[in-house]
Amino acid sequence: MAIPSRMKLLPGLILSLFASYAAASGFQLIEQNASGLGNAYAGSAAVAENASTIYYNPAGMTQLQDREFSTGLAAVGTSFNFSNQGSSVGSTLSGNGGDGGGWGYVPNAYLSWALNKDLYVGVGVGAPFGLKTEYDSGWTGAAQSNLFDVKTYNINPSVAYRVSDKVSIGAGLSWQRLTADYGRRVGSAASFYATSPLKLTLDGESWGWNVGGLFTLSPETKIGVSYRSAVSYDLTGNINVVGTPPVPSSNTAAKASLKLPDMFILSGTHQLNNKWQLLGDISWTGWSSIPKIDILYASGALAQTLDTDFRDTWRVAVGANYQYSSDVKLKFGIAYDQTPVKSAATRLVSLPDNNRIWLSTGAQWTPSKGSVFDFGVTYLYLKDSSIHNDQTSASPSRGLVSGTYDASAWILGLQYSHAF
Repeated sequence: MAIPSRMKLLPGLILSLFASYAAASGFQLIEQNASGLGNAYAGSAAVAENASTIYYNPAGMTQLQDREFSTGLAAVGTSFNFSNQGSSVGSTLSGNGGDGGGWGYVPNAYLSWALNKDLYVGVGVGAPFGLKTEYDSGWTGAAQSNLFDVKTYNINPSVAYRVSDKVSIGAGLSWQRLTADYGRRVGSAASFYATSPLKLTLDGESWGWNVGGLFTLSPETKIGVSYRSAVSYDLTGNINVVGTPPVPSSNTAAKASLKLPDMFILSGTHQLNNKWQLLGDISWTGWSSIPKIDILYASGALAQTLDTDFRDTWRVAVGANYQYSSDVKLKFGIAYDQTPVKSAATRLVSLPDNNRIWLSTGAQWTPSKGSVFDFGVTYLYLKDSSIHNDQTSASPSRGLVSGTYDASAWILGLQYSHAF
């Protein structure tokens, strides 16, 4: 059965969900606090220095005071510059699209509460996935993607229990909502021209869970482990085309199912002396949970299968803290982060992702008892990404996009924590 041209645009939105270039690889935003940003999030599941441990390892709440509150904001600035090298997209599209990056903002807030000396409850609110990317509307790759804006909202109630002086455990539930807007140029199925603007919106809600353990090996050394489950989404929405002949205008219901990956973290911290603390982190993300995505009509009939061919990824981070004075701590960190994209052939204009290096620093200021400010800054160095995405067999109007991406990013973070 022939697939209408407008339905062939649905994969573009699905791929736009995986476009958080300034955070962990793929679409993941690990900037759920600013206190860890200065360490490139080394030690994230073991450090437990404020209520944001609810996200990274809920067992860490047992290391906090009776009541703690933390809130912060990460500003993520990305830059993605495409250089055309042999694309074939028809005469109506041209140019490199300008800088496809921009600024996005990741807010967070956490509250932990001790019910007694061993039992703690808490709740975290954050945005674990998604950013915005926008190209010039008629650029070379506009038939594959020129705009997406993805947002997620996550509420994570949690509980922690101190089993002994050396062992704590924790668990939580996550309610998530995802919304996405996607835009591109479309043409007729038999034409090599893309002239009509398309906008697709999808949204959905889902549940996940997380567990963690914190182990005190000595007064100087802690080990933390945590696991966040995969999150399965059934997304629904509409795809709207403002037609330019021979493409008719239309508004069509659509749906897709996604299983976003699970994640495992192993972390450690070690207090060398009264000045220096060392931190380490290794994490795994199960991106192979998305080998393909089936795009469906609202009736349930199959419109298209998208072979994403993602691989599982690893992230390794090391960091250090230096107690400069009684009220100022300096932070440093470096990390290596793999991309789930395997090759130039499977890289899309909505995901010019590649391996990256995190170079991080920050500071913590304690102006008074119970009040703490954290500041962090990270530069992300990404290798140039080759792309050779040929979609002409599926739809001539999408064409071949071939070239390289020069990409980089900055992350700035600010956080306030208070114990009371």
